[in-house]
Amino acid sequence: MKNISLFSNSKLKFILPVLIVAGMLFGFRMANEPDPEKDKILIGLVRYALKQGHYEPHQINDEFSEKVFTDFIDQLDPYKRFFLQSDIEEMEAYKHMIDDQIKSEDLSFYNVAVDRFLQRVEESKSIYKEILSSPFDFEKDGSFDVDYDKKPFAKNRAELIKYWQMQLKWSTLSRLHEKIELQEQMANNPDKADSESEEAIEETDIEPVEIKTFEELEKESREMTESSLDDIYEMMGDLDDSDWFSIFLNTMTMQFDPHTNYYAPKEKKRFDQIMAGKLEGIGARLQKKDDYTRVAELISGGPAWRGGDLEVGDLILKVAQGDGEPVDIVGMRLDDAIEYIKGEKGTEVRLTVKKIDGSIEVISIIRDIIELEETFVKSSVVEIDNRKFGVINLPKFYIDFNERNFRNSATDMEQEIERLKAENVEGLLIDLRNNGGGSLKTAIEISGLFISEGPVVQVKYRGEKPNIRSDKNKKIQWEGPLVVLVNELSASASEIFAAAMQDYNRAVIIGSKQSFGKGTVQNVLPLNNYFKYPKDLGALKMTIQKFYRINGGSTQLEGVVSDIAMPDRYTYFEIGERDEKNPLDWDKIEPAEYTPVDVYENFHTVVNDSKKRIQDNPHFIIIDENARWLKEGRDDTTVQLNYEKYKAELDQREKESKAFEDIGLYESTLDFRSPKYELALVEQDSILAKKREIWHSNLKKDIYMEEALNVLSELKMNNKNLLVKN
Repeated sequence: MKNISLFSNSKLKFILPVLIVAGMLFGFRMANEPDPEKDKILIGLVRYALKQGHYEPHQINDEFSEKVFTDFIDQLDPYKRFFLQSDIEEMEAYKHMIDDQIKSEDLSFYNVAVDRFLQRVEESKSIYKEILSSPFDFEKDGSFDVDYDKKPFAKNRAELIKYWQMQLKWSTLSRLHEKIELQEQMANNPDKADSESEEAIEETDIEPVEIKTFEELEKESREMTESSLDDIYEMMGDLDDSDWFSIFLNTMTMQFDPHTNYYAPKEKKRFDQIMAGKLEGIGARLQKKDDYTRVAELISGGPAWRGGDLEVGDLILKVAQGDGEPVDIVGMRLDDAIEYIKGEKGTEVRLTVKKIDGSIEVISIIRDIIELEETFVKSSVVEIDNRKFGVINLPKFYIDFNERNFRNSATDMEQEIERLKAENVEGLLIDLRNNGGGSLKTAIEISGLFISEGPVVQVKYRGEKPNIRSDKNKKIQWEGPLVVLVNELSASASEIFAAAMQDYNRAVIIGSKQSFGKGTVQNVLPLNNYFKYPKDLGALKMTIQKFYRINGGSTQLEGVVSDIAMPDRYTYFEIGERDEKNPLDWDKIEPAEYTPVDVYENFHTVVNDSKKRIQDNPHFIIIDENARWLKEGRDDTTVQLNYEKYKAELDQREKESKAFEDIGLYESTLDFRSPKYELALVEQDSILAKKREIWHSNLKKDIYMEEALNVLSELKMNNKNLLVKN
């Protein structure tokens, strides 16, 4: 995790709110005729597959029916801007019938709900046009709660119009404030302030700033709001029945767990590209998060990573090609959003993103060819009190089963350790932050580099005894002190490795209070393999296994709890599997037979000393205060619709943020360098040299890295070798 500023000049609620309006527009006409035969086949296949193969199948009964009913309505109209309460009451006749309809491949509820939704959406076009044709009164007091889960559906059309009025007023108010702020900044620009006469303007070739009235800016803001909605209506108008039915099927699958999904043919193609490691222009892997396009991973060394502004967890709201007009992508299908984001090498893309603190930033990235080399293991050497330590960054547990001689993370890690041993490092720090997992095989093999042979993880199918997966190589590649650095985005295979090191007492785990908490395994089933049909039926990604630690506990939900927890911006947020809908529960099975090692003579002393340092460190204290402040802002969901009060709240929030400005200025006294084997490569390759310069600079500014290295430097091994214990 890069050490960046955690403060903001705005609350979470002050995002560009027109994007929320845009985000609820899935599409408004059928581009192609429905195919009921195909839909019935799909619903039957998905139901059968879930019943037979899912790790924890649900009874498809009245309770299941009620959840599908509620969630499908919410998927169609999450912001309650289309359906009326009378529509919901009418459709409630199906509330406890959907389970029977699924079993009989009856599409009645689906057809009624989609038809009524499309009807209401068509009617809404005239509503927003009419509202935006007249100026808003921003002197009038009023507020708006943006927590849509609390809102009921409108009782009638008049109340629905009122909902729209408040939403559009908020959207326009946000744009208006931006315009006024920008105009004031331009007017106060020192270069222009010195140009007080026409002669001075001519001499300096600077054009005077055009000062527009509040009314003029308000009109422009309304026009922008309307134009944005026009674009979304037009752009989303090409959804066909397969898109709608995909939403319905996923409402079924999401009841089982958040990682079980149906992929329509177009979505399956995109999924295959992601799994194959196809990298799009900016060097980021993206995923759908509700109606948003979320940054799931930054490719080490890629243009977004090099820039340092885009972060994992950022939500991309708008995309502009260079200085062109930005396009709102909230509510857009992921594959369509990616089409806007990717592009040719050397071209500029400007992303409007919402950060975790709710602030809005425009990030410029020059697209480039993403070099796979930078997704591999890399290391650095750092000296502390004339003692050398190694830092190994592992971005993912990579492997390619289709290429015999292709690199994999286990062999690369083994080689990197040998290179660091040649430099006489006294300890190793393995950085797994933002590592979303990957190959289970390599996670087991890498665990084996630090222990003698023994169990590493337990993998369990439904109704079967757990399969204990072990390291069978007695060789220990590294016998010295070991620290593993994790965060909330360390998931899956990362958690297996960290858990094994913790259960064996082999390493100190330091970082966020807990890792992501994904303890499940999915398999992708191409549905045409199970039913011969002339059309592409897509695929079902289904949870089929669960991971368990060798101590018997699952990594599901709880993840790996750090031995030493350090505060960060996510401390008071529900991040990871816990934030997903319908996650599988944590549970425990019998532990495997293993013997923890006793290699550190001062393990508990080092852990306790670190906790005290963190507790007393002024920088960590302010990070924790900032995290509480961020949570407070996120929990406040009421926005003011009076311009002066809206501005006053923003100004107050910005004033409060000044207390956290020093967070982004932190810099340690540590100096990081490439290991000796890489020095010649860096001299020959200016691009590699620049990448390492950026990485080492980020490490120097990383307070989490510094404390992890402090812990590593304090660990003392027992005199006799106690690693070989089984």
